[in-house]
Amino acid sequence: MMIKSFFAKKYAKQIVKRINKWSKNPLETQDKVFKQLIFNAKNTVFGKDHNFNKITSYSDFINHVPVRDYEALKPYITQILEGKNDVLWKGKPIYFAKTSGTTSGAKYIPITKESMPCHISAAKMALLNYIDKTGDASFVNGQMIFLQGSPIIGEYKNIKTGRLSGIVAHFVPKYLQKNRMPSWETNCIEDWETKVNAIVDETIDENMTLISGIPSWVQMYFEKLTEKSNKKVGELFPNFNLFVYGGVNYEPYRQKMENLIGRKVDSVELFPASEGFFAFQDIPNQKGMLLLLDNGIFYEFIKADEFFDKNPTRITLKDVVLGVNYVLIISTNAGLWSYNIGDTVQFTSLKPFRVIVSGRIKHFISAFGEHVIASEVESALEIAVQNTDIRINEFTVAPQINPEIGLPYHEWFIEFENEPNDIEFFAKAIDQALVNKNSYYKDLIDGKVLRTLIISKVVNNGFKNYMKSIGKLGGQNKIPRLSDNRKIAEKLTDFLV
Repeated sequence: MMIKSFFAKKYAKQIVKRINKWSKNPLETQDKVFKQLIFNAKNTVFGKDHNFNKITSYSDFINHVPVRDYEALKPYITQILEGKNDVLWKGKPIYFAKTSGTTSGAKYIPITKESMPCHISAAKMALLNYIDKTGDASFVNGQMIFLQGSPIIGEYKNIKTGRLSGIVAHFVPKYLQKNRMPSWETNCIEDWETKVNAIVDETIDENMTLISGIPSWVQMYFEKLTEKSNKKVGELFPNFNLFVYGGVNYEPYRQKMENLIGRKVDSVELFPASEGFFAFQDIPNQKGMLLLLDNGIFYEFIKADEFFDKNPTRITLKDVVLGVNYVLIISTNAGLWSYNIGDTVQFTSLKPFRVIVSGRIKHFISAFGEHVIASEVESALEIAVQNTDIRINEFTVAPQINPEIGLPYHEWFIEFENEPNDIEFFAKAIDQALVNKNSYYKDLIDGKVLRTLIISKVVNNGFKNYMKSIGKLGGQNKIPRLSDNRKIAEKLTDFLV
C-alpha cells in the first residue's frame, strides 16, 4: 500500500466518527448551529434590524425573519459593497462568489472566513467517507482533475470576487497539489472549448484516477479524449475508478458516460452551491445524500406546492416527511438568513437525514395545473430508455400552450446520440411513465386537456451551441430540465434537426 493511501484510510476513520456523531444527533446538532448563528450575528446590521437579541426559539425566528431571495437581500449586499462592516455577518466577507442570476443579473454571494472552511471540509468529508465505506483509497495515488471555472480572482468594491469553483481552487490542500490537474495556466483559460482541448492535451498520457465536474461538461471532455486517442476513457485511464459530480442528476447521462468510459466506475454525488455545501452521497450506489447538519448551515423547509401561498408553513428537520417536495431555505455563517436558494429537495431517509435534489422552484411546468417537476421528467426518461439502445446527450421540456393544430402538449427537446427507430412510440413511453408519476398530468391527459408529449429533435451539439450562443458554455452552467414558459424553447428552434 502506498503511503498516501495508507494515511488516507486512517484519516478517513477519524472523519467518519465525527460524521456519525452529528448525524445520529440531528436535531440537537441543528439547534446548536441555530443558536451559534443567532449569537454571532446579533450585533450586525441585519441582526439589529430583525431583533436577534429577542430570538430565543425557532418560533421567534419565524416571527422576526421572513424568507428572502437574492432580490430581497440585495439592499444588505449593497451596504457591504459600499464599504460597511458587520452587515450580514461579523466584519466583511473575504470573497464574493459571483453567479449569474436569471432575474437579478450578476449575484454576489458572500463568503466569510467562517464559511469558507465549511466548503472545503465538506468536499474532504465526501472523499474520506467514500474511502472508509469502500476501503479503496487508491485514487489518492494518481492524478485528479476538477473541471471548474477559472481560478482568476478579481476585485469588486475592495472585496475579492470569482466563481466559487475558482475560489475553491485556491484552497486545495498542499498534499494534493502535485496530484491536481490541469495546470494553473490551463485552468485560467476563459474560453471553455479552448480550455477543454488544453486539458485533453495535458491529461491524455497521465495516470488519471479521479475525475470531477458537472456531467454534461465531463462528457464533453470524455468525447474529446476518445476522438484524440481512439480509445475508451477507461482504457486510456486504466486506474480511473471514481467520478465525483454535482449540479445535475447523473442518471440521464449515465448510459452515455459509461459507454464513453467502456466500463462502470464508482461515483459520488455532491450538493454544493455558492451559498453553501449542503450534502454528499455517503453510501455508495444508494440514492440520497447525507444532509450536512454541522457545517455552519441551519435548514428550513417549505412544501413546494405551498411556497407561493401568502403565508406558507415553515418547518425544520423535526417535521419533514419522506417523498414530499420541499423548497430548501438556509441560514448560514456567511450571513444568509432564511434564504431561498431556489432548489427543491425530497427526503429519502430520516435516520439519518438524506435528500435528493428534485429540481428548482422556478423550474417546473404547471401551465395547466400539472405541477411537473424535474425529478419526474428525469425519471420518466430513465424508465423509457431502459432495456433499449437509445442514448441521450441532453434534453429540456417546455409547454406548448397554443399549437397550430390540436390540443396543447409538453414539448421535449432531445439531443440523441442514438435515437429510437420509432420516435412516436418512444414519446408515448415517456408519456406513460410521466402519467404514472404525476396524477395531475394523468388527469389532464385522461381529460383531453393535454395530448401526448411531442419530441423535437435537437441537432448534434445543439445544446452546446445554444449554451455558447448565450455565453454560458462550460463551468458550472447547466441546462434547466424544464421551464414553465417558452423562452428557452424559442431559442432552441434554431438548433433543431
